[in-house]
Amino acid sequence: MIERLFEGAIWNSRFIVLLAVVFGLLGAVILFIVASMDIWEVAVSTYQVILHIIPHPEHFHEDIVAGIIGAVDLYLIAVVMFIFSFGLYELFISDIDQAEGKNGSKLLAIHNLDQLKDKIAKVIVMVLVVNFFQRVLHTQFATPLEMLYFALSIAALAIGLNFLSKVGH
Repeated sequence: MIERLFEGAIWNSRFIVLLAVVFGLLGAVILFIVASMDIWEVAVSTYQVILHIIPHPEHFHEDIVAGIIGAVDLYLIAVVMFIFSFGLYELFISDIDQAEGKNGSKLLAIHNLDQLKDKIAKVIVMVLVVNFFQRVLHTQFATPLEMLYFALSIAALAIGLNFLSKVGH
């Protein structure tokens, strides 16, 4: 009887994962809202410049691209949080019926820790790539060697993304 009670307590302790699921989803929603507000700010400032309400800033185009890429970065991190939350729920609590059904997407169906890890890793790599390009926008190249390093880093990213896409198949 003690063994059955103990095993029941251990099994039911898995519900503590619901904290990570709920707060992971909350974090994802917050990131989606913040990224959307960033896009809105870019849209408003662009509108103001177009209508000559404010003067044309010196690095206007770079700032627009950086703002949008920054929002994409936040959206991707929010996707990581969603995948993490859905995966934890499916692994520790229950399968999500809508994810398995005919109308559902198999994108969020996760059946083991390796699948969860792989899906999260791929999105994190995309976050790093987007973040890299956001930082490169404001980089000043003083020498041809710096430009060569930049070209090599882009080539390394392309090769890495190519290998990453082949791992999933």
